[in-house]
Amino acid sequence: MVFASLEFLTLFLPAFLVVYALAPQRARNFVLLVGSWLFYSWLKPIYLLLLVSVTVVAWGGGLLIEQSRAGRGRKGLLVLLLAANAGVLCWYKYANILVSTFNDLIAMRGAMPLAWERVALPAGLSFFVLQAVSYLVDVYRKDVRAERSFIDFAAYKAMFGQLIAGPIIRWAWVDKEMAHRTMDWENFCLGARRFMVGMSMKVLVADTLAPVVDAAFALHQPSLADAWIGCGAYTLQLFFDFAGYSAMAIGLGLMMGFHLPENFNHPYLARSIQDFWRRWHLSLSSWIRDYLYIPMGGNRGGVWKTYRNLLVTMGIAGLWHGGESWNFLLWGLAHGVALAVARAWSGNGLPVVPSWLSRVLTLLFVMLAWTIFRAANFHAALAMYRGQFGLNGIALGDSLSYVLRPAHGLAAALGVLCVVLPALQPWWSSRPPTRLRVFWSALWPVAGFLLAYALIAARGAVPFLYFQF
Repeated sequence: MVFASLEFLTLFLPAFLVVYALAPQRARNFVLLVGSWLFYSWLKPIYLLLLVSVTVVAWGGGLLIEQSRAGRGRKGLLVLLLAANAGVLCWYKYANILVSTFNDLIAMRGAMPLAWERVALPAGLSFFVLQAVSYLVDVYRKDVRAERSFIDFAAYKAMFGQLIAGPIIRWAWVDKEMAHRTMDWENFCLGARRFMVGMSMKVLVADTLAPVVDAAFALHQPSLADAWIGCGAYTLQLFFDFAGYSAMAIGLGLMMGFHLPENFNHPYLARSIQDFWRRWHLSLSSWIRDYLYIPMGGNRGGVWKTYRNLLVTMGIAGLWHGGESWNFLLWGLAHGVALAVARAWSGNGLPVVPSWLSRVLTLLFVMLAWTIFRAANFHAALAMYRGQFGLNGIALGDSLSYVLRPAHGLAAALGVLCVVLPALQPWWSSRPPTRLRVFWSALWPVAGFLLAYALIAARGAVPFLYFQF
């Protein structure tokens, strides 16, 4: 079950909100826990056991760490718990690719490949494991107190709004609201509006562009037009799919009384690659900074150690995104190199790049990096890169032209408009409000939601892209 599905919109969400609203304040965490476990088990019941197991280990581990005396034993307990979480993540995400790579290597020597039954990736695993890690480390650092109530902690871990694809919520961000929060009409309306905006982003833009992306990245020899249309469509699809999910998660949180942090801040308007990572997937960026980059030494160990730390942390971030292809590792390393180059450029007194050119170059790099991120494998990525540099011809190919429809152009135009509009915000805000503007700001989320609902009913639900990471 996904947010943009008839089952969720017409069955699960209304029933849950009615029960949640009628429940007394002290019982709402229990209602949230049961509803979230039901939501997750709807996807595949067997994986609920994995979620519960990770939750129990994190909850019990936090209590043990807090009660342990400072010293090697306490640190060893943390290492053991982190290794357990890392082991779960590595097994489900990387067992397939490691066996596949091993089989490819021994096949080159003429040996028989290992028999292997593929391991299916549980939805949301990457997100709730990182939540567990951050909680255990924060308890170890004494930044937060270990939660005594298993129901409250389990409700935090399983909160269905952000369970599958984030934001990666830390316990410190919601501990007070887990203990007490208010479900009021104002926040409910704000949350409903945010949810409708997110669903419009997902269904009207991301899902409409999906066939174009799939067709372009399936081409063996894409032309210049094919490659850049596919890359541009994926750049918009990924943002509106993932940011749409985050908006829906934040909206659901507001409807229940939670104030979850923003996860995107207009990343395609970034002035540099550093600025991009201050705007894209903010909960992951801050997690990488606080639990990987800074503990490794950050920028405190000299120039070359700083570059090393950037490469290692971004490489790990790339691996976190998936285990079906080594492309994700290459994508992360590419961003690590870009961050190191940008740091070296600014730190060595080289000429300042004009703002407009810096924005263009940043977006161009991000789009080129998305190519290897989206491609099925390294050879497919090379084929797309050859197309992007015009090595397979220039004109639009028959395969992609057959797929393209006016709706795709409309979705792309709508996406670009929504990306560019924040740049006009200062000018827009300086104008006095009019009745038409106020009316339109209230009307368009409802109109977008109704249109998105109609499209879901017509063509079915499309899973979110980050479900596979």
